[in-house]
Amino acid sequence: MKQISAFVLLTLALLAAPYARAQLLSGPANQSGGSQRLDRIVAVVEDGIVLQSELDQAVAQVKQQYASDPQKLPPDNVLRRQVLERLVLMRLQVQRAEQNGVHVSDQEVSQAAQNVARQNHMSIDQLRQAIQSQGMSFGAFQRQLADQIMVQRLRQGVVHDQVQVTDAEINNLLNSPAFKAGEVHLAHIQISIPSGASAQQIQQAAAKAKQAEQAIHGGMDFNAAAIRYSDAQDALDGGDLGWRRLDALPPAFTDVVKKMHGGEVTPPMRGPNAFHILKLIARRQPERKMITEYHARQIMIQPSALLTDAQAKAKAEKIYHQIVDKHADFAKLAKKDSDDDTTANIGGDMGWFPVDAWGTAVAVKLKSLNDNQVSQPFHTQGGWHILQRLGTRKADRTDEVQRQQARAAITNRKAEQAYEDFLRNLRSTSYVHILVPSLREPSDSDKASS
Repeated sequence: MKQISAFVLLTLALLAAPYARAQLLSGPANQSGGSQRLDRIVAVVEDGIVLQSELDQAVAQVKQQYASDPQKLPPDNVLRRQVLERLVLMRLQVQRAEQNGVHVSDQEVSQAAQNVARQNHMSIDQLRQAIQSQGMSFGAFQRQLADQIMVQRLRQGVVHDQVQVTDAEINNLLNSPAFKAGEVHLAHIQISIPSGASAQQIQQAAAKAKQAEQAIHGGMDFNAAAIRYSDAQDALDGGDLGWRRLDALPPAFTDVVKKMHGGEVTPPMRGPNAFHILKLIARRQPERKMITEYHARQIMIQPSALLTDAQAKAKAEKIYHQIVDKHADFAKLAKKDSDDDTTANIGGDMGWFPVDAWGTAVAVKLKSLNDNQVSQPFHTQGGWHILQRLGTRKADRTDEVQRQQARAAITNRKAEQAYEDFLRNLRSTSYVHILVPSLREPSDSDKASS
């Protein structure tokens, strides 16, 4: 049987199932007496709970992801605390999304499941079997998909309300040396400092960051150290940040990273809300963005209340034969007959454009034509088209692309910081009680005893 990707299962395993109830779940029968072991609540999260079975399932999925490299995982007690913290944070986000009126329809969940199946090269039935074969009901899987969609929308709402990018910011970034410095592939370890942290909590975070640094210098793989020590959302993926433009980094890190060599690791760096350790994996220089542009013209015949689709097709075929067989002037026929308001008055001229600018159907047809060749009528949502390819050229779109990249870099940087601040505040102001002592972080011990 096909296996669903471990990454997808890991992502889903870290989502909360708000409909779970302890009294409805039970463990497998024991071998001696056949009685069932009742599930237990391991954490109370506002008006919700996290069950032992949820935690066990999420931990199992993390272990599955690292089955071929288990030495990267921390000791089991540390891993369970880390996974529980992520389950708690996910539960809080789902609750906040619900409070904000975020809803997800059954159709949206069904589409999301189809997307997961397609990404894993499965049919929906194969996905269902794969999920069930790994101990999860398909209904639970769908609820977790719904939670994921809700959290994505919560993030979009937070970011939309707080992140604005001005032309002045884009211009400043384009003119900065950092923008021209290319891209870097980074991994990181983040040791967060709670909102309103006491001196003791700051010292604990600093000590944990120092432990991570010492472990790395002692030979621990950086990804393994990230899994063990980091509390960032990407910790269980080894802290990999992927490729990022240098200018997309927080300004405090830019000067440090610019001076780093491949494989180098920074000492812990104190930020406003966390200690950070960075590793530079690689860097690459920016390239010119050259694309192929097409020059074409078209005639479009659009069905209407007075012209059926069949009649529109027949009219387009008649025009096509006038052009090809009788050598009628394309531009004159476009002015006379085309229903495309944007091109008809200029003889159907579409100008120079990237191949996909006019949609997939036009792009496919353009690629099949030679210069000056006229296509037979073909159908799109707009109507029936006759297309003539006039030429191609290579165009340098570097400036345009760089401006888009600059806007995206500023947006992403602001969005990450805004949502990180939101999550930190959400966690610190919410009621969370860990019921199992071994699952509490050291900083939680005072809270638990109070």
